[in-house]
Amino acid sequence: MSSTNTYFNKQRLRKFITAASALLILIFICAKSAHAQVNIFDVRKIQDTTTRFSDPVKKKRFGRAVLELGIAELTPWTYDRYIAKADYARISWKTAGHNLNPTSWTWDNDPFQTNQFGHPYHGSMFYSAFRTNGYSFWQSVPATMAGSYLWETFAENQAPAPNDFINTSFGGIVLGEMTYRLSNKIINNHRRGFKRQASEVLGFLVNPMNGLNRIIDGKWGKVVGMADKSHDDSSKVSAEFDLGARRFNSKNQGLLTHGRFGWFGRAKLLYGSPNENLHTPFSNISITAEFGKDDSSAVNVVSVYGSLAGWDMSMSDKVENLIIISANYDYIRNAAFFYGGQSVKANLISEFKLLNGFKVNTAVGAGFILLGAAPDPYLYRGRNYDYGSGFAVNGSAGFSISDKFYYSINYRGGWLLTINGNKSHYFLHTLTSELNFRVYKDLSIGAEPGYFRLEGNYKNHPDVDKTYPYLRVSTRYRVNL
Repeated sequence: MSSTNTYFNKQRLRKFITAASALLILIFICAKSAHAQVNIFDVRKIQDTTTRFSDPVKKKRFGRAVLELGIAELTPWTYDRYIAKADYARISWKTAGHNLNPTSWTWDNDPFQTNQFGHPYHGSMFYSAFRTNGYSFWQSVPATMAGSYLWETFAENQAPAPNDFINTSFGGIVLGEMTYRLSNKIINNHRRGFKRQASEVLGFLVNPMNGLNRIIDGKWGKVVGMADKSHDDSSKVSAEFDLGARRFNSKNQGLLTHGRFGWFGRAKLLYGSPNENLHTPFSNISITAEFGKDDSSAVNVVSVYGSLAGWDMSMSDKVENLIIISANYDYIRNAAFFYGGQSVKANLISEFKLLNGFKVNTAVGAGFILLGAAPDPYLYRGRNYDYGSGFAVNGSAGFSISDKFYYSINYRGGWLLTINGNKSHYFLHTLTSELNFRVYKDLSIGAEPGYFRLEGNYKNHPDVDKTYPYLRVSTRYRVNL
């Protein structure tokens, strides 16, 4: 690479790091401001102002939080250095000094799964180190960014990577708060015996930091009287489990003539309600995970939506309108392509109660993709994907009749301009439709046709378009947890 190209690449990298850092700080300030000012913009007073989620830890333990963040740093490094014997874990004062220089930052070429899933999960440990020691959502955010920076600077001999810093920080915050809330929701402090111990173990697996601190504080298995509700999370939680068959095609050919069959499963968990506790970050969470056979990987989709702040703009009981600022994490991997991205969106969620038992729900949203990864078949420095930032949009509409018959149609789209990779830009389109009929209590059957399309437009290479049409038929079981 010529010195001129190196200079311009470093200039572009510095501008991106500055812009990304500023954007993260801006999001923090805006959402924090929304948190403080939410009552000013409410058109009508919310009927239920009871705090449904109460942090079980009240006392802030800074020393223990720092110690556990250090454990989250040292544990994987020790494994990498002395068990896996990874070259990048052979650190020294010289490598640390090099990494402390801001001009040393550069994009890495780690595998897609490592960067888009492994780093966010690691970041959730940094976040949980403070969250489970009495600190609030917003107070735990800087700790996550600090943990990410420390890892990039001191735990590897490779140069710090901006993609790792963003994925670990933003993804860690999203996954960290999600697992923190679910871990506490799983545990019933009033229960005894095997079920109680099983819930403690499951809660530990969901969020190890939370489980560790429950052991240290003597809360593991401790029974609290029914009259003491101070540690209870009364947020509503429901889950849907789908199991069925799907026909799909990944080679830009017809679904009916060239499709393949395979079984699939999907789990969707809904935590909280969109119209409750609008001022509380992650009072409403949606998690979707999909897996199956005869595709490129066992896990095909992981999607997390968490509300940051919101405003109730409803004018009547029959027409409800909510404006929600959300943080989103998306991981898609199928036989046609893969995608990983993290975004912040503004959403307008509406419900119209038109007739007895007849409801119409709509949602539209738009926002920024902080960082997304899209496949590049032409390989950029040995890496099979490009990094970019851009915009995301979504829209959906559906109706239900007497909570028995349900139909919906959904669109999600994104545009990415490549920041690091071959000169290119990408369009991602997802169109799905679902028809569902409840046959008995919480058991229903459904069909879902859908379509994924990724358009890669390259300046110096031929364009590449990938499509993934599918048809799914499944049985669904819904349960309130």
